[in-house]
Amino acid sequence: MSSNADVPVSEELLAPVSPGVELCYQTFGSPDGDPLLLVMGLGGPMNWWDDELCEQLAGEGFQVVRYDNRDTGRSSRIKGRVGRAQLVQAFLGRPVRAPYTISDMAGDAVGLMDHLGWDSAHVVGVSMGGMIVQTLAVEHPDRVRSMTSVMSTLGRRTVGWQHPSLLPMLLSPRGSGKEAYAATSAKMWNVIGSPHFPVSEERLRERAEETFDRGVSTSGVMRQMLAIVSQPDRSKALARLAMPVAVLHGSADKMVHVSGGRATARAVPGAELLVVEGMGHDLPPQLFDTLVDLVRRTADRAPATQGTRSAGDVSR
Repeated sequence: MSSNADVPVSEELLAPVSPGVELCYQTFGSPDGDPLLLVMGLGGPMNWWDDELCEQLAGEGFQVVRYDNRDTGRSSRIKGRVGRAQLVQAFLGRPVRAPYTISDMAGDAVGLMDHLGWDSAHVVGVSMGGMIVQTLAVEHPDRVRSMTSVMSTLGRRTVGWQHPSLLPMLLSPRGSGKEAYAATSAKMWNVIGSPHFPVSEERLRERAEETFDRGVSTSGVMRQMLAIVSQPDRSKALARLAMPVAVLHGSADKMVHVSGGRATARAVPGAELLVVEGMGHDLPPQLFDTLVDLVRRTADRAPATQGTRSAGDVSR
């Protein structure tokens, strides 16, 4: 629950979004606020959107919804085993049969918006979440008022690459139990986090322990990884977007090279690009104001429109 008594916060709720897929979500702020959907990255449950950040966004006039993607946290687990060989084949550009795609995950977001009674929403996505909101904007443009893509890329293989040293760490087993998971997780964030905006070891471990308690799925991460490496190049499709778009990326991002953010911004007419010196592949508290200001001014560029299609009951 929120530590700010002025911001209404819901319990964790469940939304059926498609056959066999139910998403766990939570709302911050007044139902009268501008609808804002937050989409997290690879293996990241909704608690990776810090409570403080959600409260700040709510304080800027948004009704904020954060959620666990499929195969993450308390949302549905999907069937289908993915092995390293499939990931290698997809990485090499060869056809693979993935359990689901980034388009399917964008469809989950549409299903959640339907459940909330939202005709459209402002959307913010981080890393894989950026890929999801870009796909959402391309495939369902009438549902997106504005889009902010953070430390992500557009599916073109020549940009947004990952530092080679990270792959072994990503694929290595995390050990069993909360303590082992928290230690490995903290080690990873120390490698990919923002060198100019360090986060305390205590905060990293607390979030890792909370993530473990929400439920982690190694097979789910592999399915998400396959969706990522098999996604198409969205360059031409992004050029057709008409809604306001902003791109935020760190100059020190080892997980998704800053070239991915630059290419995304170049692809979208009128997109704002903000490159933060010394930012890595995380959202440290020192940059909350930067992100909130970017999301608010991008949303303010969108035409005024109604927030809901119906009296959607977010307490269902």
